[in-house]
Amino acid sequence: MRTYRFDAFGGFDHLNRHDEPEPTARPGEVVVRVRAVSLNFRDVAIPTGRHPAPHDPGMVPTSDAAGEVVEVGEGAPFAVGDRVVSAFHPRWFGGRPPASLALDQYGRGRDGWLTEYKAVSAESVVPLPDSVSYTDGATLPCAALTAWTCLGGPDPVRAGQTVLTLGSGGVSLFAVQLAKAGGAQVVATTSSPAKAERLKHLGADHVIDYRATPDWGRVARELTGGAGVDRVVEVGGPGTLSQSLTAIAAGSEVALVGFLDGSATTIDFGELFRSSAHLRQVRVGDRAGLVEVVAAVARGGIAPVVDSVFEFADAPAAFRHLDAGDLFGKVIVSLENNIR
Repeated sequence: MRTYRFDAFGGFDHLNRHDEPEPTARPGEVVVRVRAVSLNFRDVAIPTGRHPAPHDPGMVPTSDAAGEVVEVGEGAPFAVGDRVVSAFHPRWFGGRPPASLALDQYGRGRDGWLTEYKAVSAESVVPLPDSVSYTDGATLPCAALTAWTCLGGPDPVRAGQTVLTLGSGGVSLFAVQLAKAGGAQVVATTSSPAKAERLKHLGADHVIDYRATPDWGRVARELTGGAGVDRVVEVGGPGTLSQSLTAIAAGSEVALVGFLDGSATTIDFGELFRSSAHLRQVRVGDRAGLVEVVAAVARGGIAPVVDSVFEFADAPAAFRHLDAGDLFGKVIVSLENNIR
């Protein structure tokens, strides 16, 4: 079978294709024929040295995939032909994250999914309904689950409340769709009139141009009558947190997701204190949450937003496209037409 590995870091020229033996299923495992892989920001941050955690080269990248079961090991609760998606955290099944969470990630402690076939524990995949395509299914393990976890948690967003989303990455777009499906109001930010129209088409009630309006947090608060928003899906990090704190209602939650805006800023403790905000770090989510969001997408008829699809042979180009930015939705590597 053909498999991609980052043989060295420093850029995408080191993403090389290898011929490797096809895996077999041990007891409790399944072998998945991979049909589609979705890229996340961490997939380009790791090989370019922008990810905060240390990683070793030589690993198969990517964490998000959809495919079909082609072999079932003894005791595994699947059948040949079952459609599945990968769990972002293969050993986090529910409750508190295990202590080994960071070391057990795909592309770091274990090989990822950019390969034709992969053997995994049956607990590391969840069923994919027939109504969801492999391309759409591959977008769910990280982006959709992260948005689902942001909107849920100890104090879930309720109908009539207001959610603030930042930009047009996969997590933010799913947050818009899932929040609207749950009856919430959505305020979104972007830097492009064209993207603003697409965000409104997805359901955003208000869109703020963050470049034309640097104090977009104040504007978001004004759109709620001065009360502030009830949840911020904070994907930017240090460069956007100050405005998120301006926008948030007293006692409400900022869900901290990522670090897309790498601006070197310092958090103003006084600002944080005055906001009365609750900060919750979101680490994607557990297997139970993935089962829930897959069902929500399927039953709600939510169509994941896909920016572009690349063939397996052009996988390095997919990484370059994601790294270049200016996207709207997820970048997919498809193996549907893969010829052996």
